[in-house]
This record gives sequence, structure tokens and C-alpha cells, in this order.
Amino acid sequence: YGFINTCLKSLVVEKYGEETWEKLRLQAGVQDSFLTFEVYKDEITMQLVDKACKILGVPADVVLREFGEYFFEFCKRSGYDHMLRTLGGNLYEFIENLDALHSYLSLSYQAILVLFVCPQEMNAPSFRVEKKEDGSMHLHYYSDRRGLCHIVPGIIGAAALDFFNIEISMEIVNQTEEEERTGKKEHIVFLVTQNPVFSYTERNKFSSSPHYLADTEKQIENQLNKEDLEKAKYTIRDRGSSVCPVKKSHWKTIRGIITLGKGKLLRGFDPVYPKSLWIDTKTFCNGLPFHMVFDKELRVKQAGVSIQKIVPGLQTMGICLDHYFSIVHPEVPFTISSIQKFINSQFVFQTRREMMPESWKQRPMLELRGQMIWMDSLQCMLYLCSPLLRTLHELEERQMHIADIAPHDVTRDLILLNQQRLAEMELSNQLERKKEELRILSKHLEEEKKKTEALLYAMLPQHVANQLKEGKRVEAGEFKECTILFSDVVTFTNICAQCEPIQIVLMLNSMYLQFDRLTTVHDVYKVETIGDAYMVVGGVPVPAPTHAERVANFALGMIIAAKGVQNPVSGNPIQIRVGIHTGPVLAGVVGEKMPRYCLFGDTVNIASRMESHGVPSKIHLSSSAYQCLKYKNFEMTERGEIEVKGKGKMYTYFLIRNKTATENELMGRL
Repeated sequence: YGFINTCLKSLVVEKYGEETWEKLRLQAGVQDSFLTFEVYKDEITMQLVDKACKILGVPADVVLREFGEYFFEFCKRSGYDHMLRTLGGNLYEFIENLDALHSYLSLSYQAILVLFVCPQEMNAPSFRVEKKEDGSMHLHYYSDRRGLCHIVPGIIGAAALDFFNIEISMEIVNQTEEEERTGKKEHIVFLVTQNPVFSYTERNKFSSSPHYLADTEKQIENQLNKEDLEKAKYTIRDRGSSVCPVKKSHWKTIRGIITLGKGKLLRGFDPVYPKSLWIDTKTFCNGLPFHMVFDKELRVKQAGVSIQKIVPGLQTMGICLDHYFSIVHPEVPFTISSIQKFINSQFVFQTRREMMPESWKQRPMLELRGQMIWMDSLQCMLYLCSPLLRTLHELEERQMHIADIAPHDVTRDLILLNQQRLAEMELSNQLERKKEELRILSKHLEEEKKKTEALLYAMLPQHVANQLKEGKRVEAGEFKECTILFSDVVTFTNICAQCEPIQIVLMLNSMYLQFDRLTTVHDVYKVETIGDAYMVVGGVPVPAPTHAERVANFALGMIIAAKGVQNPVSGNPIQIRVGIHTGPVLAGVVGEKMPRYCLFGDTVNIASRMESHGVPSKIHLSSSAYQCLKYKNFEMTERGEIEVKGKGKMYTYFLIRNKTATENELMGRL
């Protein structure tokens, strides 16, 4: 079920982080999330465990044990805490009732599967525990799934420490495969040894006084008031004389009326049994309509009236029980020895279709669930059971009614309560599915949002775009110093006249793709492209003291990149002119439809003039740009004084190279 895989994901994310889980699931080839009541293949869980071992570099038994410990905590957090705590008053009882818990959970899980027309069953492991004389236990673990037995010490160990305050050690003493009703089943026998977990004070007291318990008994005995003790003894004697005439020692009497170390009086209890059974056979069979008594040869000696009604063959006393029923759980052979072996387990019987009346064979077979009680004096087994029905629909399918179940049998209430619970579970499952759909949609939306933002940030500076998204007005900003670059293609007009439009588009696109990559390499801002003109700026929109060096290195990269773009007319590399100028500008967003981040001021005009008055394959600098680069490891030469349109005479320079940067560094090649 998805609950298991969700727990495994939670463990990895909580202990090792989201990145480890993402790596793990990608290697295992599984989805990111799992639905609680969805049935998934066992291979998915095994794949996750296998990849976890490889990624984390730990053996499988360590991973499974850690998963077992975490699974116990995960179940508690998921609402099963009280259910687990009430299974037993000690570890033995806790383990003994695990199968009953699985049986209960199967009601809900299988019912929800039937609700969604799924044929799978909750194939849970089975447990059997045996006490040994030295206080240790043998835990028998049966499972269809091989290789997962190391989860058991993790779960049982965590439960022992949390619920019973004891530490246990578990080791495998036997491992076999047994042929059961459904095929081969892994049978693991664990030796469970337990030690109490004492507080620091208690541990010191025990270590300093080995005979602590014995000494305490003596102290309590001496401290008891003799008069009160005598009264208590007479009370116990009077109550139990007719019931339990066994003589008790002095200390056993004391132990029966006090709690060790607390001195509180307790009520002694001994059951009273009548000399003969005060109930007639007819009343017994009607009062317990679902029960059967059979002997060692499985011959039926007695059956409740409702079972007789459903399985008419039981009206013939002495018939063999295994002719009419098969054992569904535990998966053991139908023999008295096998039943005695699992006497503490809940037994589920199912009617055999071939033994039913012809008109009933199309109905679903009835299942009975209950406990086995061995009656040693009669050498017979009593099976006290109830019909295993989950919903009213299942009741109707078997043509049964609530009236067929005894009024004292809680199965009546469970069917009705489970019907309501199934409706809630169906709603919960639908919500879980919707939640998963929304999560996937949200993930896709986030991906599309990132694409949209990337496109927006390519058109506008990020902080400007964010202000526009928030509906704020973007105020124009003044930058006291920045460096602007213009470039164009030499003889672009002639090329356009002799080529097809598509050739021009391909040529410019090839060139601009390289220029765009260089803007990222040198951290300059691309303002716009108009035809063959390309404009960038350094120091805007984010002021930077190295704006001139960035633009200069970008310009050197442009010259190198242009050599790799072919002129569609001549077939030779194209030539570009580059002009650079440094000065103040005003920058702001213009327009509402297709808004652009534009630069204004005389600095823009002069930079444009440097480009238009430039020389092919050269980088033309104004005097202000030259002053910014003068002491920055750049090689430059004087061009001299030239006449600039609209500006008169200006003294300009050419940028030759960067003295310290290689071509690969300028081009951003690794």
C-alpha cells in the first residue's frame, strides 16, 4: 500500500534531505508521492530499499531495521498510537495480538479496495510468539515477501522501548521456507531477550545492592502493621476458602494484598465456577448462533443455528469440518495440530463453494472470523466466531440480514459503523487524489512561471519586471556614470539587397545568439537590437565600478565571435564596427504595450557616433571611455582627432586587446 512507500519517503526526507530522496526515486524509477489506499507493486518498495543501500552505503539489514523503527513512529503520528498501545499489557501480549490488528485493518483496506473495484488483498505478515522458561521468547514471523524480515526487530524494538520501557535484542535463530496454503512462505524465528530500562537512580540502587528486591520484601513485611496484616489475611481467607483452598505461604499472602514498594491494598480475585453448566443445548446454540465444536478428527459435534442455516450440511452431525470450510487465516493446513500451534491467532474460515446448494453457488462465499478454544476435558476444539462482513452490500450479497447475527454480537454495529467509515474513507481518498492532482498542477504551473519569468527578465531588468508585475510605477533612474556600446554590420545594406530575407534573418540570429551569450559572460545589460544594430550598457540597471572593463571585454569578444559568422553574399566572415562611450544617462521604462527599458541622454548619442564613425573590425573609443580603461591592463592606440557629426572635433582611440585575458576567457569557454 502507498502508506508503506510514503513512510519510506518521509524517513529519507527527514533524515537525509529532499535531494537524497529525489536522487533515490530517480534511480529507482518511481513517482514522487503515493496515495495511502493505493496498491503498489512490492517491486517498488524493494527497489527503493535497494537504491537506498547503494546511495547511503549501508547494508540492507541496517536500512530495514532503521525503517522498522521509523515505521513504528510514523504509525503513531498517523493516528494509530492508541490502537497500538491497547494491544497488550506487556510485550508478549502486544506481539500476540498483532495478527488481530492486521485482521482489523484488512477490513478497512480491503473494503476500500472493493469500493474502487480492485482485486488485491492486504497480504499482511503473521506472528506467533512462544514464552521460554528463562523469560526470553521465540517470535515466529511468516511472510510472503522475502528479504524484509529485518524490519521486524526495528518495529518490535521501538514498541518495547516506547510502550513497556524495556530494551530488547533480537537475533535470527532459524530461517526456513514452509509450504502453506498460498505457496511458499518465509518462516523466520527470532530469539527475543529483554532487559528493563531503569532510571539513573534506580540503576545505581540495583548495582549497589544485588539483593534489592529481596531486601525490599523484608522491609515491607517488617513495616506492615501486624494488626492490619492479620485483618487482611482473615479477609482473604474468608473470601477464598470456598473457592481456592490452596494454602499460601506468609509472604505470598502479603504479595497478594499489596503492591511491591507502595503498600496499597489490592482486591484478590479467584473465579467461581458452577458445578454444572446452567444452560441447555438449544439455548446455547441459539444464543451463540455462530459457533462450532469439533474433535481431533475434525468431526463436527455441535454448531450454532445461524451456521447451520448458511451451511446446511452441518445439520448432519459427525461430518468433517474441512469438507465444508477452508482456513483463510492463518495460512496453515486444516489439522488439529496446526490449529493448536496457532491457538492464540484469530482464525478465518471460508465456506467451500462445491459443498453449497446449487442455487447458492453464485453467491460470494461466507467468511467466519473468531477464536479457537481447546477443551482438554472433552478433547475438542470450540470455534467461537462471527460472520466476517465489512459492509451492508456484502451482507446483501450473501442474502443475509442483521437479524441473522446475535444481538450481543458487535458485528452488527461494526457493519453499520464501517459503512459510515467507508463513506468517509472514500471522501478522504478522493481528497487525497485531488490533492495529488493539485500538487502536480502546481508543479507544472511553477515550471511555466519560471519559463515566463525567464522570458520577461530577458526583455526587462529583473527588479523592473518585478515592480511591473506588482502593478507599481517604475520611476526613471539617473546613473552618473556608465559605459554604452553600439555595433553594426559593415555593408549591411548591400548584403540585404543581394540576399533573400531568410538568409539575413539566419545571419543575424547566428550572430546575436553569440552576442547574447557574451552578455551573460561579462555581466552587461542588453538594451535592444534594431536591424543590425546591437546596444549594450555596463553599470545599468545595477551600478558597477567595473562597467568600462566589462563592456571593453564584451567588445573584444564580439570581434572574435563575428569572425565565426558567414557573409551570405561573399561567403567570408562578416565585419562589424563597435563604438564605446562613457558618461551619465537617465534610464526608465517607456510604454505600457511591449514596454522597453530605455536609456536617454547625450551619452547614448556619442556612443552611437563612435560606432558610425568607426572602422571595420575595430573598437572605437571616446576619450572618456579611454580614461576609464587607461590603467586597466588594456592595450589601446590613438586614432587622433576626427570630425564627429553633430559634435565637431573629438579625440578618439582604438581598443586593441586585453593584456591579461586569453581568447577563451573573453569568449567564456571552459
